Amino acid sequence: MTGYFDRLANIKGKVAVLVGGGDGVGRGVSLALAEAGCDLAICDWEEAGTAETVAAAKAHGVKVVSRIIDATVTEQLTAFFDQVAQEFPGGIDILVNLVGGVKRMQFADSTPADWQRDIHRNFGYALESTHRAIHMMRKKGNGGSIINFTTIEAHRGAASFSVYAGAKAALTNFTRALAVELGSENIRVNTIAPDVSPSKTSGDSLEPALLAASAKLLPGQWERMWPIYVPLGYCPPVDELAKGVLYLASALSATVTGSTLHVDGGTFAASGFLNWPYDVGYLPCPQGDALAALYPPQPGDETAKRPGSSFLAGMD
Repeated sequence: MTGYFDRLANIKGKVAVLVGGGDGVGRGVSLALAEAGCDLAICDWEEAGTAETVAAAKAHGVKVVSRIIDATVTEQLTAFFDQVAQEFPGGIDILVNLVGGVKRMQFADSTPADWQRDIHRNFGYALESTHRAIHMMRKKGNGGSIINFTTIEAHRGAASFSVYAGAKAALTNFTRALAVELGSENIRVNTIAPDVSPSKTSGDSLEPALLAASAKLLPGQWERMWPIYVPLGYCPPVDELAKGVLYLASALSATVTGSTLHVDGGTFAASGFLNWPYDVGYLPCPQGDALAALYPPQPGDETAKRPGSSFLAGMD
């Protein structure tokens, strides 16, 4: 007997295409859709991880096809969608664009080749996959749901990630515009904007020296970071991102289009307000004991002129 939420979601039997659905966050999304009863078409460049995902998805009794490609290479992405068209000749219902990535660097140190790579990896390929998916959704004739993975960096000034942030912002506004364009066909287009996530892609964005220093932290030190930065107090796991996809892919969000779902534990809402330790609490910059702990007194500090600040008004 079908449960109440299953009837509301109306997702079982849908066909979902996942670009970047083989490993990491993509694996979590693929397996959530498979468990919900969706047939899957998955592409990814991680061969071993994709094979494990395909096997686990098939265990839910759904049809799964896959292809190992680099989605940023147009010819390879085209071949994948040609395969999808052959395997699912009746069309598709859901597209999830998960591919993305960046290397942290100062814009002044970057090159035109870096710009083109980041723009295509985080925006350009999604134009190509979405263009193919729209025609497949039209063929099925039941509308559809397109879900683009963007990032919190599309909504704030992300220093040292400037081209990446710009590309993701472009993907976000492309999503809004396309949602309006396709609304009359009941094809909904939305974005999911994670912040930090437990994925290899997030780790790969940082330089080796910073990763090495972080690796030296004790578990207790690492865990203390989350309550400072994330209002909910912990890094949202992959399963929570997958739940966001299930919501946007299903009839539970039947009238939601052109929107961004921030699955980030509240970091976008905080917008720079951090929960500083030493009983300082939420402020956009450290004060009191937190500032003293970050910057112990140095020789000459006692003679330095204190800068003017509303925080320090009336102290002199």
